[in-house]
Amino acid sequence: MESDYKIHPKTLPAKDYWGQVKRTVNGQPILDREIEVIVNAITRNLLLTNQGSDVLLDLGCGNGALSERIFNTLHAFFGVDYSEYLISVAKRDFEKAPDFCFEVGDVLDYVLAEKIPERFTKVLCYGCFSYFPDPEKLLAILSQRFINASHVFIGNLPDRERAELFYKNGLPGDEELTDFDSKIGVWRSQQEIREMAQKAGWEARFSFMPQGFFNSHYRYDVTLIRNS
Repeated sequence: MESDYKIHPKTLPAKDYWGQVKRTVNGQPILDREIEVIVNAITRNLLLTNQGSDVLLDLGCGNGALSERIFNTLHAFFGVDYSEYLISVAKRDFEKAPDFCFEVGDVLDYVLAEKIPERFTKVLCYGCFSYFPDPEKLLAILSQRFINASHVFIGNLPDRERAELFYKNGLPGDEELTDFDSKIGVWRSQQEIREMAQKAGWEARFSFMPQGFFNSHYRYDVTLIRNS
């Protein structure tokens, strides 16, 4: 059976980019100014500049609408996502072949199979890390194989220490909070992420969206920097 992530986007208009990836509040797409806050966080934490010298790998890129917002800071880009439909949208509306392209694939399978991992200088994973079944292995492979990737930005992580601010009618059980296949994915504390990163050879630096941002009260971001 297809997951909701694969089914839901097909039910929406072709240009409803934020709705397709559930970047919404009460079912309505977030505002463009909030997208810009996300873009600014990505470019700031990955140290992307308009000089365009970086080659970025986007893991779980969705339909490419967010990716496209940072193309002007990059020399080249490659995005991978396991939704065939979302990648079809990305290819149709945002692909700039051959240097800015998208591909269907499982994220873990891709990082294991990439033939030239050393070409990437930065890695982005926004809004999907909590859904990965084996994130520890993913971080280890990025450290071991993607040797020129100096920074990994993982955005929009649900904070286990603040889950009650999201579940206002009472916390669900640990079974749901630790289920990567649930609607939110796995809720993790900053300490859990820090320990996971350290085991894989990364230093973790945490950051937060500004007060008033629609989900800043229960989510955080982390930038992983390669240990010297």
